[in-house]
Amino acid sequence: MSKYELDDLDRQILQLISDNARIPFLEVARACKVSGAAIHQRIQKLINVGVIKGSQYILDPEKVGFQTCAYVGLFLKERENFESAIAALRAIPEVVECHFTTGRYDIFIKIYARNNNHLLSIIHTKLQPLGLARTETLISFNEAINRQIPLDELPTEE
Repeated sequence: MSKYELDDLDRQILQLISDNARIPFLEVARACKVSGAAIHQRIQKLINVGVIKGSQYILDPEKVGFQTCAYVGLFLKERENFESAIAALRAIPEVVECHFTTGRYDIFIKIYARNNNHLLSIIHTKLQPLGLARTETLISFNEAINRQIPLDELPTEE
């Protein structure tokens, strides 16, 4: 898939909507000095080409009862089982992220659990049956940084 070339208007729009996802299109239009229709069309284009992947409300895990955040490195017994492992991980609601990475792990996941006992239960009853050789778990005490990509560092047209 080829990279979409962002222009200055795209960058300005992305900065505004990433700072405040609920900003009205007309307010974006005023800030960008274009029409509301132009903003609507441009945002739709950014969605269609996959630059914008959607919008969502972000829940605070602790406030809804998930006190434990853990990162788990998975080591598969059989590396050919990637696809079936990923399919099974999709069915585990506590798994909120899944990555293929370089380094020691075959798969790296992020889990939210109600508490440490719930995390242990997830590992034993939901992860181990996936055909894992072993797991390595890191518990996050507190999220120090959570942000979007640095929009002021986006590549410019050359």
